[in-house]
Amino acid sequence: MSLPGIILPLTIILLGTCHCENTCSFNDVLQITTKLPGSDVRPVRNWKSPTTVRIDLFLYAVISLDTSLQTLTTYIWFSMAWNNEFLSWNPDDFCGIKNILIPNNNFWFPDLYIYEMTESDSNIPVIPYFSVSSNGTITNSKPLKSRIISSCNLDIYKFPFDVQACTLSFGPYIHTVNDIIMVAKSNSSQVFQNSQDIFVSKGDWSLLDITVQNETFSTGNMTYSQVIYQISVRRAPVVYIINLIIPACFMVLLDIASMFIQMATGERLGFKITVVLGFSVLLLILNSMLPNSDNPPVLGIFCCVCLAVMVVSIIGSIGTSYMLMLSENQPNVPPWIKIWIMKNLARILFFKVKAHQRDDLVSVETAVKDNRNYKKTETCMTIEMRKTDTQKDIRIPVEVKILKRLLAEVLKIRQEMKYSKDQDDVKSDWHFAAMVVDRLVLIVYLLIVIVMFAVVITVWTT
Repeated sequence: MSLPGIILPLTIILLGTCHCENTCSFNDVLQITTKLPGSDVRPVRNWKSPTTVRIDLFLYAVISLDTSLQTLTTYIWFSMAWNNEFLSWNPDDFCGIKNILIPNNNFWFPDLYIYEMTESDSNIPVIPYFSVSSNGTITNSKPLKSRIISSCNLDIYKFPFDVQACTLSFGPYIHTVNDIIMVAKSNSSQVFQNSQDIFVSKGDWSLLDITVQNETFSTGNMTYSQVIYQISVRRAPVVYIINLIIPACFMVLLDIASMFIQMATGERLGFKITVVLGFSVLLLILNSMLPNSDNPPVLGIFCCVCLAVMVVSIIGSIGTSYMLMLSENQPNVPPWIKIWIMKNLARILFFKVKAHQRDDLVSVETAVKDNRNYKKTETCMTIEMRKTDTQKDIRIPVEVKILKRLLAEVLKIRQEMKYSKDQDDVKSDWHFAAMVVDRLVLIVYLLIVIVMFAVVITVWTT
């Protein structure tokens, strides 16, 4: 066969192949949508059949969770898909085109609403296209920023080691279950895993879990379908430990240490008042962080109890200072102080009662009476000696007179020493009573603080 005879059949075959291949464009598919019902009606052939809307959500970031306002700000990636029963094509007829992006004003879409949303964000990027598949599935994907308040009922009892669970409820606002049924596209584990892969943390909160539930709720005679995403996040407590908990513990320890400052000086009272003022500032900072709630945090209860104990310790310091002042002005200790404080309470607190701290102390009047009796005795002795000398008419030597005078001075010195000792004993009794009261306040303070520390740590660790 000659060369021209071979070339001619090949040329005919190639030309035939080129003319048989179709040339397709998205516009060809778009022409199908012009014959569909508009965006005014739900795209079903039987009006009694509901439209199933499949939604999916990925948590991208927790921007903030304001505990005082109980608002949650999050970034989420959201998509929903439904089927248009009037829209479908054969990809083989359009050069294998299976998906096409079409402006969203050409189709009906569900009136999806986030029930917990309290503010709309004008900065949400607008994506004016739907993804349409050849089987009639329409997908709307977009990022959302939502602020929620009502369903985020914060439990701050374990603050700052608390875990918060907030919900995002997606559902229609107008269409009932007879029109729209909401279904989650992914289960809880898939949503949580996908969110963990893309989650961006600012350091304030860490993602713990995301659960998905398909539910319905009724209001009046209307029943609506919804999908609920419950987001569980844990607070990062490092900032609060450094700025709040550690300073509070230091102030409590300083106040306990101030109980060992000497009672006689006024430095203890001034120091304790300074510590209370600093602790009050910490309470103000804590109060500004927490929402108004009937269930206060255990940290707030601990701080209030510690402040109350600090005030009680200040009152105890004032009481001991008053006792020390009475030791200079009041010569006798009241009997009830001797019985209840110096005797009973001292034994309970393991004080060693000295000999001079007996039940019946020698009073100043007794010492004065002894002094008077001494003078009376001395006068009687002198008169008696004079009578004896007169009667016997014997001249007493000078040495005897000197010895008698020395004896009188020694007796006088003894009485004065006894009187001074009695006064010192009374002062010592007031000091002893003040020490007993001071130790009682310290022990009660330590017991209350230790119990509160144990309760707080137990609550935080369980």
